[in-house]
Amino acid sequence: MREIVIFRQNQFRVSEIFIAQQAQALRRHVPLYVGRMRFGPGPDGARALLLRDLWRHGAWPRMLAQMLTRDPAPYLRLLSGRRPALVHAHFGVDGVYALPLAQRLGVPLVTTFHGFDVTLSDRRFLCSPAWANYPLHRRALARQGQLFLCNSGFLRDLALARGFPAERTHVHYIGVDCAAYQPRDPSEETPVILHVARLVEMKGTEYLLRAFARLAAEHRDLRLAIIGDGPLRGRLEALAGALGVAERVLFLGAQPHAVVMEWMRRAMMLVLPSVLTASGRVEGLGMVMLEAAACGVPVVATRVGGIPEGVAEGRSGVIVPPRDAEALAAAMGALAADPAMRGAMGRAGRAFVAERFDLRRQTEMLECWYDDLVQAHGGADSSSARTIARAGPFL
Repeated sequence: MREIVIFRQNQFRVSEIFIAQQAQALRRHVPLYVGRMRFGPGPDGARALLLRDLWRHGAWPRMLAQMLTRDPAPYLRLLSGRRPALVHAHFGVDGVYALPLAQRLGVPLVTTFHGFDVTLSDRRFLCSPAWANYPLHRRALARQGQLFLCNSGFLRDLALARGFPAERTHVHYIGVDCAAYQPRDPSEETPVILHVARLVEMKGTEYLLRAFARLAAEHRDLRLAIIGDGPLRGRLEALAGALGVAERVLFLGAQPHAVVMEWMRRAMMLVLPSVLTASGRVEGLGMVMLEAAACGVPVVATRVGGIPEGVAEGRSGVIVPPRDAEALAAAMGALAADPAMRGAMGRAGRAFVAERFDLRRQTEMLECWYDDLVQAHGGADSSSARTIARAGPFL
């Protein structure tokens, strides 16, 4: 069992559970989570090495210095005595920080693109100290990284346009655990429309509220449950009030993944009305759609970004134009009025996800890439340990 570094500067975000799900599904490799800060407890038994845990006093100046310089020395000291076989960075922004670390370790670097890392303009990256190094060092990452994985074909096309090499850049859907997410029994369904998203412009929640208000008079038993939080929450709550549906909209805030899946099993449909924003933010795929389909829940979504790759259009769900509340309401209303259609789409969705997005199959493919890279680099040997031993002092 080879140990590998799962590199994400902000580890265990509730909105990024897919990273840990993939890592925990590995069969021939053991994940070691390495990063700057912890935003959640992580999986049971997960091993994590984080700068914030190490630098308990005077941490912020040191973190800022490392953020600006990309000096791998602090991470090398965290890894002292360990010999990882490779480094897998999630998001291109983290890839430019993981590159010096992987080079000092003498191991391959894998980088997965999830969305904003290939859709945002360089101007947006340069506005943030945490992101500014990405456009500055992206070409070096493209030249020197060993493998680039994209969570959709849509993202791969954008990565190639940003200069990443076609021969080392591949589509790889992370997938969902079809063994853990079994189809729900029809009796579990309740008249709830579910929306799971961070409350930001890209997710299009405003259009969902407007569409739901159009349905409210005709479908008096319907409720809309919104799981997630974000900077637009207050504005969206005010909009629900202005539309006269506040009492039928549940703003549940951010919830643990287990709670999300409980709501998923009760929902008559999942709605993901994402939009393309002026900044370039757009949905890379939409993992929540795959989780809904695995549970046998039909989906209503918009034709933007990588979303169409996650829906068997007309069979597992309905796709409508973005920013079109009327079309969204029509699709939601048709599903709400037709239990037979919901059942058929739920079954088709389950089959579609099991065929194309099963986590175990996708992770086996990932581990084959890992094996090939490690073999090409001569396997994990004492060079990693020697490199760590030579690491300089902490910043």
